[in-house]
Amino acid sequence: MKVSKEKAAENRARILTAAARLFREHGLAGVGVDALAEAAGMTHGSLYSQFGSKERLAAEALSEALAPGDTRLLPEAGAVPGQDAVAVVVGRYLSPQHRDRPGEGCALAALGSEMHRGPASVRHAFTEGLRSLAARLAALLPRRRRQAPEDAALALLSALVGTLILARAVDDPGLSDRILAASARHLTQAA
Repeated sequence: MKVSKEKAAENRARILTAAARLFREHGLAGVGVDALAEAAGMTHGSLYSQFGSKERLAAEALSEALAPGDTRLLPEAGAVPGQDAVAVVVGRYLSPQHRDRPGEGCALAALGSEMHRGPASVRHAFTEGLRSLAARLAALLPRRRRQAPEDAALALLSALVGTLILARAVDDPGLSDRILAASARHLTQAA
């Protein structure tokens, strides 16, 4: 049965959304094609006809997860003034809600530690997403003469991602909360 272009686009978007969530929750290797198809309400055939391979789906889902239109963690440029923007970003990123919902959160923290083992196309999507996120963050940061905005954004983003990875990794909820709070205080004061 032939599917309209609109329905095909809708199916594609549904697959990408489900895949981005599942990959962030379980990792690239932790999600099989069966789970991806089921989560999107599709068949294997539909999934493969849209993407051709799990690798291509992973690369596109990662691009989707790191898309510039997502304002859950970063406010829109100009919405919050300089110094306050850092506090907003740090508060959103290092929140218990973000820590506890990896499927809805930042793909950098959810998938970063496994990227070095990933296929080239997935690493490329990750790299481009990182560049885009760093550029968006640089636009929010207050201007300083001693450091280029892009470098400041990369440093802040690295600290945020590392903090979230550690807060998710430990098995002690109290320590996890302390990691988030200590880093949030440090990053906000350093800004």
